[in-house]
Parts: sequence; structure tokens; C-alpha cells
Amino acid sequence: MTAANPADAAKPAESALSGETADIARTVETVFRIESARIIAGVARIVRDVGLAEELAQDALVTALERWPESGVPDNPGAWLMATAKHRAIDLVRRKETYARKLAEVGRALEDVSPPDPADLAGTAEDIDDDLLRLIFTACHPVLSTQARVALTLRLLGGLTTEEIARAFLVPEPTVAQRIVRAKRTLAKAEVPFEVPHGDDRTARLSSVLEVIYLVFNEGYSATAGDDLVRPALCEDALRLARVLAGLLPQEPEAHGLVSLLEFQSSRIGARTGPGGEPVLLADQNRTKWNRLLIRRGVEALQRAGQGPYSLQAAIAACHARAIRYQDTDWTAIAALYGRLMALTPSPVVELNRAVAVAMAEGPAAGLKLVEALAEEPALKGYHLLPSVRGDLLERLGRHAEARAEFARAAGLTRNARERALLLERSSG
Repeated sequence: MTAANPADAAKPAESALSGETADIARTVETVFRIESARIIAGVARIVRDVGLAEELAQDALVTALERWPESGVPDNPGAWLMATAKHRAIDLVRRKETYARKLAEVGRALEDVSPPDPADLAGTAEDIDDDLLRLIFTACHPVLSTQARVALTLRLLGGLTTEEIARAFLVPEPTVAQRIVRAKRTLAKAEVPFEVPHGDDRTARLSSVLEVIYLVFNEGYSATAGDDLVRPALCEDALRLARVLAGLLPQEPEAHGLVSLLEFQSSRIGARTGPGGEPVLLADQNRTKWNRLLIRRGVEALQRAGQGPYSLQAAIAACHARAIRYQDTDWTAIAALYGRLMALTPSPVVELNRAVAVAMAEGPAAGLKLVEALAEEPALKGYHLLPSVRGDLLERLGRHAEARAEFARAAGLTRNARERALLLERSSG
């Protein structure tokens, strides 16, 4: 078996090809990226090891690269890849001394496997859904660090290569590769079961799953470092994962709350930057550029949401989406929603956001009072938005020299080049 990246496995083969054969190689890579999560999930149900399942799925990719140029692309390429990967998994299990025990564990997954039939082995829609759900809960298991969960989720469920993950988070590729390897080893060593938990364990694990998707989206929506303010592709990956999760767990209101929040936030991405990539503040955004389809999807998901933290954040985002003009924003409602969010999940960042809303609803002096109370908050030490918000409120109060000093301090704290340029501009104004 090979441990190569899915996309990387295609590159060497493709480099020596031309014409129609190269087109087939690109088709293989595209199909694999689309189907890889389902294939890994389906195989993991057999081998009960996500690391091994990923290797078997990559073996199927290599086999396709070898055979499809001669035999042609199958009518159902995803099912072909699934069948090939599952047969490799079954052969591997059969070769193990513990085959009899494994046969009892996987049950019907190993029945009637000869001759191979892609249609049979692809599984029903319900089987695929169950397997995907197991894979999501496994990749986001709390036994892993947050960084490891994010990397593993993007690799297994987002179909991203280690190079793409490293580029998205501006960390060295070997660092990402090590995180993924360690994550898979940790899951195997801890003997984390490939299953959807129940009861309190499910609630706790769901929180981890939602957090990972939320963190991935946030990094794309407002990059913590680098030259770009927004990385739309990362937002798209997170939104897709959130939609999949909500579809698999239709009775979980917070899953719909997260989808709603990400739909609303995604609707504004096109207006958040100017022609040169510079940040455009909310008050200055051209709201005709907001994606109305995504806003409608956000409203629909919000109707299925509950009263949890993601649902409350979605309700706040809905207030912004309903305002045709910035001055029409219902800041009183937003401040109240932040108050409810603060009561549910106390956080200095939430309180800072509430201060902004209070400043808009009651005036900058009221907001500044709340901001000043956060000045010594340890969790906000080094958080550039604290002096940035304080600078904005001081500017509105006519205390311009103090405001410029705060903007300069914020510029020194941010690692994002676009934000730093904007803050430096405001500090010199």
C-alpha cells in the first residue's frame, strides 16, 4: 500500500501522459476528490482504522490511474473506486489471523463479496450516510488536539492535500503532515471506535465536530495571518461540511444553527474586500454584492435551528442580512442577542462584540465603558481587535490622538497584512 497524498498520487502519472490519457488522469483526481470522504468512510467501516482506510482508498486511486487509460472511465467512477477500495480492505482482513473475529464484527459488510460488483459494493445511500457520520465523529474526536482535528477533518472529509492545508493555515507542509500522521496514530492507539456516539457522549462529540467546522470557516473568512484577508475556498469547504452534517443529523438544531451562520457569513464574502484585496468595513460594504441565495438558505436553516451558541450567532447574522442599509441595522436586537450568547457561553470575545453592538445602539460612550472593562482580560492580551474597537469608539468620541494610538497598537498585533495596512492607515489619519 502507498501513503501518498490522493492528488500527489495523480501528479507523477499525469506528468508523463498527454492528450486523452492526461484528461483521464485529471478525471480520476477530480472524481477521487469528490468521492474520497465516502470511500474512506466505507472502507473504515470494514477495517475500523481511518489511517488504514485512507491508504486503501489511495490504493484504489492508483489502480484507477493504471487501468482507466486502457479500459476507459467507468459509467459510475465513484462506485468503481468504492468497490476497488472495499475489496482491498476485505482481502486485507481475510489475510489477518483474526479474520474470524473481524468477520463477526463487520457482519454483512463482508457478505457476498465475490464476484466484485461496484453497484453492490457502493452501498445504499443510508449506508453511505451512516459511514460519513462515523467518519466525521472519528476525525473530530476530543482525544485529538484542536489543530489535529482541523487538519484531519480537512484531509479526510474535505479532500485537501497536506500542501493545500498548509497553504490555507500558513504553516509548513511537514508540520501539517506530522499532525495528520500523529492524529491517525492517536486514534488507533486510543482504540477510538468507528461509530456515532449516543447520549451525553454524542452531545459532547457533536460540540467538537461543530467547533472544528466553525474554526475552519473562520480561518477562511478572516485569515489570522498572511497577505489575504479572505480565503473563500476554505469557507466553501467548511460550509459544505456543515451542510453534510446537518443533512446527516436533521434532528440536531445546532447543526442547522451552524449551517445558518455560515450561509449568512458566506453571503457577504464578495463584499468584504475591495479590488486590490483590501478590507472593506461592514459599514462601507456594497450590500448589492451580498449573495441573496445564500441569505435565503441561511433563513431556511435558521428556522430549523435552536437556541444554542451557533443558532444565536446565526440570528445575529440574520439581523445584518435583513438590513438593506447599514443604518437600518437593528443594533438593539443584536446587543440583546449577544447578551443571551454571553449568558450561554461567557467569553471576553463575545463581550467585545456586545460592546460594539451597545455602542451602535446606545452611543460610543456606552460601548467604550464595556470595552474598558475588558482592558485587563488575559484572554484578550495580544488580540488586535480589542485596541481596534477601542480606537474606533475613541474616534467617534472625538478623541482622535488616543484613537490613532490604539489603531497603531492594533496594527502591531495583527499578523494579517491586509488588516495591518488598514489599521496603519487609520493610525495616521
